[in-house]
Amino acid sequence: TSDNSRLASGGTDKSIIIWDVGTGQIIRKFRGHSGAINSLAFNEECTVVVTGSYDATVRTWDTRSRRYDPIQILDEASDSISSIKVSGCEIISGCVDGKVRLYDLRVGKMNEDYIGPPVTCVNFSRDGQCVLTSCLDNTLRLLDKDSGQLLNEFTGHKNSDYKIDSCFTHTDAHVVSGSEDGYIFIWDLVEGSVVAKLNANMKKRDIIYSLAYHPKEACLLSASAFGDIIFWTKSDDESI
Repeated sequence: TSDNSRLASGGTDKSIIIWDVGTGQIIRKFRGHSGAINSLAFNEECTVVVTGSYDATVRTWDTRSRRYDPIQILDEASDSISSIKVSGCEIISGCVDGKVRLYDLRVGKMNEDYIGPPVTCVNFSRDGQCVLTSCLDNTLRLLDKDSGQLLNEFTGHKNSDYKIDSCFTHTDAHVVSGSEDGYIFIWDLVEGSVVAKLNANMKKRDIIYSLAYHPKEACLLSASAFGDIIFWTKSDDESI
C-alpha cells in the first residue's frame, strides 16, 4: 500500500493474501481465481486489490468488506493475464493473447488494442498519457493511452521467452527494461535510443526479471533469476 502498512501477494495457490507489514500476520485472504495469479495491484486508496490470473480474468476485491467474493470480474481476455496496473479509476491489463485492455471503471468502458506478440508487462506513464508494453518479440512499445496510437518502439534488449519487467523513470524521460542476457537497458523516451546499459549479470547467463523505479528519485531496484537484488542510484554527473 502507499503507506507501506500492508502488502498483497498472490501465486500458484490461486489465493490473494493481504499482510500486515509490521507484524507479518495475515489480515485477509481471498479465493476465486481458477488459475495462478500472475499480477496484482492496489488502487490509490488501498481499498481495492486488482488481480490478473492464468484463468484469463481480471478481478477486483474490496479489502474492507467482510465478503470474500470479487466485486467485479472482467473476462474479455482469451488467454492468461500477465500484467496489471491501476491508475485512478483505470485498470490496464496485458495479456498473452497479444492485446492490451484499458478499463475505465467510471463509465464502464473498455478499450482494446492489438499488439500481436504476447504482452508480458504494462505500465502507465506518470503523467497518465501513455502506456508502455513489453512483448515477447524483444520490443517495448509506447502507446497513446486514449487512442492506442503507437508512439515509439524500443529495442536492443533480449526478451523472447520470459516475463520481464519494464517501467518509466521518475521523470518519464526514460524507459527501463530488464533483459534475458543479464543487462538492464535504459532508453530515451523521445529518441528511442539506448542511453545506458547496466551490467547486472552477477552470474553467468542471469535473467533480470523484475524492476521497480522510485516514484520521485533516480533510484532503481532490480532482481534476477539467480536471486540477486541490486539497488541502483545515479552518480552526481549522470542525468538518468
